[in-house]
Amino acid sequence: MVGRPVTSRDLVLGRLRAALAADDAAAAPVDVPRDYRQAAAVDLDQLAQRLTDYRAHVHRVAEAAVADTIADLLPDGGTVVVPPGLPRAWLPPTVTALPDDGLDHARIGAADAVVTAAAVAIAQTGTVVLDASPDQGRRVLSLLPDRHVCVVRADQVVATVPEALARLTPHRPLTWISGPSATSDIELIRVEGVHGPRQLHVILLP
Repeated sequence: MVGRPVTSRDLVLGRLRAALAADDAAAAPVDVPRDYRQAAAVDLDQLAQRLTDYRAHVHRVAEAAVADTIADLLPDGGTVVVPPGLPRAWLPPTVTALPDDGLDHARIGAADAVVTAAAVAIAQTGTVVLDASPDQGRRVLSLLPDRHVCVVRADQVVATVPEALARLTPHRPLTWISGPSATSDIELIRVEGVHGPRQLHVILLP
């Protein structure tokens, strides 16, 4: 009786079985080296430059000037969505604050801007990370309004991504932001504001 021909599938599965059965198969290392998690010096100028490269607008002011800066960004006033834990001192009297108490998407999207704090910022990549803390709010707040104003303190800035990960809680909803929303999917033409804010303003505090 002639057996069926040996197929490529048979060869692959045979090799896998042999490898699994081998007594001298190398065990996976128990301790994975983490030498890459070395702290580096924080460079606020680098963060500002990286953000600018991504077409974000950086404003380096003292905390007492946050409200005035936001007033300059919204000279005609308007409605600003704010997460429940945002410091009210950051908001100028010229804008109408719309606290997020479960706002529907239509009201969030119709606002002139959203103002949030941040969890951490990464200088080497020009990235700001939100983690849905009370001063940052739900992820949708930073996605629907056309303008996102994000306030970052100098002590929240780290140099590298591994340092940022060490500060973040993995189970929280993390939003990583590097500049305004943009895509070049259609004919390699950059279009901003497709799936998020068209303008990103980072107010960097000392």
